[in-house]
Amino acid sequence: MGMREINIGDIDMSVSVTGQGRKPLLFVHGFPLDHTMWVEQAAGLAATHRLIIPNLRGFGDSGVTLGTVTMEQFADDLATLLDRLEITEPITLCGLSMGGYIAWQFWRRHADRLGRLILCDTRAATDTEEVRRARLIMAEQVISQGVEAATAPMLEKLVAPSTLAGKPDIISALKQMMIHNPPEGVAAAQRGMAERPDVSGWLGKIDVPTLVVCGEDDGISPPEEMHEIAAAMPQATFVCLADAGHMSPLENADDFNDAVREFLG
Repeated sequence: MGMREINIGDIDMSVSVTGQGRKPLLFVHGFPLDHTMWVEQAAGLAATHRLIIPNLRGFGDSGVTLGTVTMEQFADDLATLLDRLEITEPITLCGLSMGGYIAWQFWRRHADRLGRLILCDTRAATDTEEVRRARLIMAEQVISQGVEAATAPMLEKLVAPSTLAGKPDIISALKQMMIHNPPEGVAAAQRGMAERPDVSGWLGKIDVPTLVVCGEDDGISPPEEMHEIAAAMPQATFVCLADAGHMSPLENADDFNDAVREFLG
């Protein structure tokens, strides 16, 4: 994916803008990843949609902010990016994991810009105190030990056992995404996720058409939990993908893309 740099105020954001279609589809990557997690979607959906695939603040080649970057800040960055790209029509926002946390805030802060939602392997509930503390510890480890040392234990949690055992190309790609991110950016996002609110009470108010997708072997955002999210939303459809864990768009790209095409019509 060819990238360009776009200034969104205090940082430059690197973003791929591609595709032949007129309908804008914005992809928001998970943690601690980058835009390349959407490579199969870029290949499979470019014929029908205009694809906007950025590196979030602090990831890839985008500018870094020290300290804490909240999910609200990420959402506002995306709205500014759409302004810079002169995209005024309602978008479809597709976010995975942390990208889903950002999607909740995008709906709350920029609902007039949102036409549809695709929520992949994410959560509405806030962290437990134990998980919140673990995030803050990892943020410090990333700074002191480097990204690879701090994020390596995450890898097997991100994918299904079948992926870990039989798809070394995906494992290699995920490793590369992680280690090429700036430590300060990874730490700032971890601190921001530790602060995020419980949005379960918002679900019944989110009335845009929504596709909720989960890998059947996702141990981070289990299918049962994601099915409950979909059931609480007025216009949501739930799809569970076989042979996939938390990284369902990458692990089972064919079925994921088929589900998106059907959802988008």
